[in-house]
Amino acid sequence: MSKKNYNSKRIKGKLRVYHYLISNKNLKSHLPYSVPFSKETLERTTSQYNLLYVKPNQGSHGKRIVQLKKDPKSGKIIARKTYSRKSFKKVSELYTYLENYSKKRRMLIQKGVELEKVNGKPYDIRVMVQRKPSGKWVCTGMFTKVGLPKKIITNYYQGGKILLLDQVFKDLNLTDKQKKSRYHQLSTISLEVAGTLSSYQKGMHEMGIDFAFDKIGRLWIIEVNTRRPQFHPLKKISPSMYQRMMSFAKSYGRKSAS
Repeated sequence: MSKKNYNSKRIKGKLRVYHYLISNKNLKSHLPYSVPFSKETLERTTSQYNLLYVKPNQGSHGKRIVQLKKDPKSGKIIARKTYSRKSFKKVSELYTYLENYSKKRRMLIQKGVELEKVNGKPYDIRVMVQRKPSGKWVCTGMFTKVGLPKKIITNYYQGGKILLLDQVFKDLNLTDKQKKSRYHQLSTISLEVAGTLSSYQKGMHEMGIDFAFDKIGRLWIIEVNTRRPQFHPLKKISPSMYQRMMSFAKSYGRKSAS
C-alpha cells in the first residue's frame, strides 16, 4: 500500500491511547489498569494483581508480550513468553529479566483479564470502526480471534484462528437476548472510543479495537490499533464484511487490507 496516498492519522503509543480513553467516564470501567514499566510499578502491580501483561508501548502482532501470573501455592511469579516460561521468587530478579528482554524499548504493565473461553479456548473480539472523510464513525465489522489453548495471547500471527462473532456466540450457547445485548454494547463502546480518540487526534479515519469478555461477562477494552489495522483474513470468511471495510478504506487512500 502506498503510504503517500494513505490519509488516516494514528496515535502513537498504547499508554497515550489509554490516558485519552480513561478521561472519558463512560469508558473508564472498561479499561484494564495500565502503567509505564518500571521497578516501582512492577513491585506495586505484582503485589496487587495475580495476572499481568508486560508489552511494548509501541508494537503489533503480539510480539514481545510477557504474561506474569502468580502461583498461588509457591507465591512465585511465572513469566511466560510465546515459547518459554520462567519463575521468579524475587521481584528484583523479575525486573532485571524483563528489562533485559525489553532491549531498551518503552514498555507498559497492564492488568490481565481472565478471558471467557469458547470450546476451552480464549478469544477476543476485533471491531473495525471507520469513517469516510467528513463522515460519521461507523462500525463496519466485528470478528473474533480464537487462541490456542496454551498460548498467552489470541493473536492471528501467534496461531490464533479468525472466526465470525456469530459463530462464537452460537458456540457459547448465548440466548438471542444475550447476543443482542453484547452486539449493542460492543457497537456503543466502539463508537465512544472512536469519538474520544478522534477528539484528541484530528484526521483519523479508521481503528481496530480489541475487546474481551471476562469470565463473568464483563467487557474490557484490551487495545486500540490506529496504525492500519488489518482485516485481510475476512476476504475468505466474510466477503461482504471485507468489501464493506474496503469501500471505506479506499475513501481515505488505503489500497489493501494488510
